[in-house]
Amino acid sequence: MNFNTVKTRIFVLTVVMLSGNIDAQSYKKTNSGLSLSAGTLAIEVKWYGGNTVRVMKYPVGKSWVKNSLAVIRKEQQTRFSVSENNDAILLKSDQLQLSIDVKTGKISYRSSSGQELLKETGSNFKPFNDAGNQTFSVSQSFQLEIEEPIYGLGILQNGKMSQRNTDVKMIQNNTWDFIPFFQSVKGYGVFWDNESPTQFTDTPQQTSFSSEVGEGIDYYFIYGKNADGVVAGMRNLTGNVPMLPLWTYGYWQSKERYKSQDELLDVVKKYRELKVPLDGIIQDWQYWENNYQWNAMDFISPDFPDAKKMIQDIHDRNAHLSVSIWSSFGPMTNPYREMDQKGMLFNFKTWPESGRDVWPPDMNYPSGVRVYDAYNPEARNMYWKYLNKGLFSLGVDSWWMDSTEPDHLSQKPEDLDTKTYLGSFRKVRNAYPLMTVGGVYDHQRETTGDKRVFILTRSAFAGQQRYAANTWSGDVNSSWEMLRNQVPAGLNFSLTGNPNFNSDIGGFFAGVYRRNGGAKSPVFQELYVRWLQYGTFTPMMRSHGTDVPREIYQFGKKGDVVYDAIEKFIRLRYSMLPYIYSVSHDVSKNNSSFLRALSMDFSSDKNTWDINNEYLFGKSLLVAPVLYAQYTPEKIITTDENQGWNKDNTTKKENQDSGMDFTQNKTVQVYLPAGADWFDFWTNQKHSGGQKIEKSVTLQSIPLYVKAGSIIPFGPDVQYATEKKWDQLTVNIYSGADADFVLYEDEFDNYNYEKGAFTEIPFHWNEKSKTLTVEARKGKFNGMIEKRNFSLLLPDGQQKTVSYSGKKINISFK
Repeated sequence: MNFNTVKTRIFVLTVVMLSGNIDAQSYKKTNSGLSLSAGTLAIEVKWYGGNTVRVMKYPVGKSWVKNSLAVIRKEQQTRFSVSENNDAILLKSDQLQLSIDVKTGKISYRSSSGQELLKETGSNFKPFNDAGNQTFSVSQSFQLEIEEPIYGLGILQNGKMSQRNTDVKMIQNNTWDFIPFFQSVKGYGVFWDNESPTQFTDTPQQTSFSSEVGEGIDYYFIYGKNADGVVAGMRNLTGNVPMLPLWTYGYWQSKERYKSQDELLDVVKKYRELKVPLDGIIQDWQYWENNYQWNAMDFISPDFPDAKKMIQDIHDRNAHLSVSIWSSFGPMTNPYREMDQKGMLFNFKTWPESGRDVWPPDMNYPSGVRVYDAYNPEARNMYWKYLNKGLFSLGVDSWWMDSTEPDHLSQKPEDLDTKTYLGSFRKVRNAYPLMTVGGVYDHQRETTGDKRVFILTRSAFAGQQRYAANTWSGDVNSSWEMLRNQVPAGLNFSLTGNPNFNSDIGGFFAGVYRRNGGAKSPVFQELYVRWLQYGTFTPMMRSHGTDVPREIYQFGKKGDVVYDAIEKFIRLRYSMLPYIYSVSHDVSKNNSSFLRALSMDFSSDKNTWDINNEYLFGKSLLVAPVLYAQYTPEKIITTDENQGWNKDNTTKKENQDSGMDFTQNKTVQVYLPAGADWFDFWTNQKHSGGQKIEKSVTLQSIPLYVKAGSIIPFGPDVQYATEKKWDQLTVNIYSGADADFVLYEDEFDNYNYEKGAFTEIPFHWNEKSKTLTVEARKGKFNGMIEKRNFSLLLPDGQQKTVSYSGKKINISFK
């Protein structure tokens, strides 16, 4: 990668205890790294393979053993050389070179070929009293090249793709999930392994992490050569991604909240009657009745008189139930009583504040709800004990772990002095979601080995991908700006190594739309459909929100433009399940990603470096969601501003009379990356890459393109994910370049795949010979399809159907 050489002044943070020269012979070499002293500063460099190093800096004479919550890999015996060059100690592996300045302790990084990657500009230690413990606030700064884009940091609602010139306080909250990790388009990543509140600051002069608490500086440098390599390096450190059940990739319906057993069952029943596909239904909060019984993890509300039967009825209709659970408990619950006796509950304010279900909270009746100490292994055991007894034993299929950041209201600095099992809350603040989500995952795996864990959660930290968790972007507002923010938020989150992301389709807070007609209002209908189309191409397709119900039948009936648009994309999602599930295998086995920023696959095209409104879904589909209103005003018009908008009674005829014709063609501009040709998904029209094009759309379509040199399997028309076997698949071959694809199958909802119970069918398209090779099937499992048909399609209309019984076949299209 070529970058312009930039000369700039470097502003170096004050380095405490870095005085005097280092004797070049004063280092100690081990099989996995070396250590040295720079004045009164100790430096350790440890190899975690040839492309990853850990750097630790702390005061000489201090014994520091750091047990990371995120990193689960140990340092590796690595072949490397050490040499001296003037005032520098040089370390070289087969992939990476480090130079340590013996006078300042600063480290610079180069590739094995000598390309400069990154260099430190300063370290800082500032004495800090952490709840009575004398420690430090620590920071480390680096110098990046001026034009160098960086990505990551978590789920950020700032609308940016590249996070250059970002200045953000990283402390978990409802809609911003922080992971102190970034990666560069140059093919390296930096993980700042610190769980305390951290300031990330990037300027043209320097890029820095500054954490409130740290006994020393601790970070990892990963050289992956490209974005996939960096993601693989991060997962190598913090954990691999387990396979999720196939059904979780189907369509999910939810809202805040279904208020009774009958209402919940009626939603599933109506979807089945309408023959609209559905796999997941979610029960939000208050099935425990009142706030004093908050998160009892038990269906004790009289509105849910027979939860076991309710769950069986859901299963009988071939759907699955996810139930909301929280990180806090009300004082009238059994978990609260047992944890309180053992000092496992925190005392800062959390949601809900009032025992009454009113807004604003009536503080004459405080709820007494308290967050539990998820850092404590005994508390995590206790949490699962009640979850297992109250819900899992009934047959609940998955968990919606809400408020895992956790909710921290009316924050005071002294709240962070709260004692946890691992020290002050301040010290480990940002890792709370990792601990509470991990506790549920680990315990369910221990309890049963025949059902895959799936967790939907509101917050995340580094390493959470190992816990079968899909993180949603929190309670975002229902607005076009917020929809636009979700695209780069999900992409940056994926670039931290966490592949599973989704957002509330339609946005959570939709009160202004309720006042203007709700689901019958064209202004909400347009936003909702566009959000749902985006959600079709995220790892989890889940409709959810408050104020305005989101079930498909709320938007009209079959034959209505909006209803048909929603159904079309739900059905498209189901047709893509063989592709999506195979991508999920690629994510788990090969450290790939579902959501791929264009710079991941087209880094040589600088035009892709900061595109925040397009992405690849898997490695073949280029998605360009429509992110601006085309038929209605983005500005929400309230009743007071325009009496023409009626509250809750806007009829279909009035919508039509308003001139909002959703079938009218509109134009969207799309950039197609250089380095590939692209086929229009809807028309098969071919376009050259490296250009902007105009695409005509209606409410029922979005710009969607397939990279030439792709193979995509499409499945049968189904009402739920496993209704029909994949024995009759349509395989679209997007010619123009050689292509490879591996069709993956297993038993879909257990862990036998970890024991080798799965199959892979490799496909290869040879562009020169116009031949498709379906290789011999690899592997086997119970229920495996022995014989099947593939209907093969080329963009020019050529079509062939072949039978496949597991042996290699060649099909010529000459």
